[in-house]
Amino acid sequence: MEVMQINRMSGIEKAAVLLMCLGEAATSAVFAELDEVDVRALSRIMMEIEHIPADVANDVMTEFRNEQQKNPGMYIKSTEFIRNAIKGTGNEYAEMLLQDLLSGTDSRPLETIATMEPRMVASLLENEHPQTMALILSTQRSDHASKVLKYLPDELAGDVMYRIAKIDKVAPEVIAQIEEALRREIGGISKKEQKEVGGIDKVVDILGRMEKGSDRMIVDSIESTDPELAESIRKKMFTFSDLVNIDGRAMQMILREINNDTLTLALKTAPEELKNLIFSNISNRAADMIKEDLEAMGPVRLSDVEAMQQSIVKVALKLEEEGQIVIPGRGAGDELV
Repeated sequence: MEVMQINRMSGIEKAAVLLMCLGEAATSAVFAELDEVDVRALSRIMMEIEHIPADVANDVMTEFRNEQQKNPGMYIKSTEFIRNAIKGTGNEYAEMLLQDLLSGTDSRPLETIATMEPRMVASLLENEHPQTMALILSTQRSDHASKVLKYLPDELAGDVMYRIAKIDKVAPEVIAQIEEALRREIGGISKKEQKEVGGIDKVVDILGRMEKGSDRMIVDSIESTDPELAESIRKKMFTFSDLVNIDGRAMQMILREINNDTLTLALKTAPEELKNLIFSNISNRAADMIKEDLEAMGPVRLSDVEAMQQSIVKVALKLEEEGQIVIPGRGAGDELV
């Protein structure tokens, strides 16, 4: 920041100086009452401040607190100040915000997208290349990205999610190109270090926040391009162990579609709680037979066990898609009424 002159300072710059004069505890209390956009704006200014001249501090304190205070000036360790102030808010976004600010990834174009209405973001990005869209959405919060995807055609959304899943790290020059593409619309550009974005976990997180049914269409779209990737996504979206959360009726409907050999092998590594749920929803005779087969079973390949478990998961997901069962915790709109 240039040499401070009170008559040239904007309102937000004065607010930043005032907070730094008041200290970390007071700043945390103020940050706790502000939304994320305001915290980011104030923090960005604070990070540029190394010294607050005494006359500026006094003028700011007079203007905002209506009383004169003498202040010999302050030298601030900006990074440490921001770290403590933001952490002190206790807000759920604090850690993410702190990471962005301190790693230099708080890009103004991408930050602006994070605050825009999802429909507007979709409109802004619809003419961009799917890879560019994937990179941009990879940098956004998963809940925001899922809302943006809702306004894209299913085929395009599937293509974008496929590309997100394939992203590992992004080089600074690639990010720079994205920012340049966005600058015409929303302005701002910043330097970036490589940042881990995208990947299967990002896709699963985004899909988990979408309306039930939309996630399935996107994964099906990915499957037409890359069946193995789609399978990896499905495995993370809903696992065999998650079956422990369904009710007895749903379990019985699933088990009707499964033969005993498949079920026995699938139970080889299943947690006891899930085994007990399954045994309680089949006949005593069938349960005893499976238990005996499990005891007599020798070593088997883990991949074979996982394949059988995944086949049962597919049955569960198919029944859910048909509306025959409800799987708790499966995205938006899954509440029981």
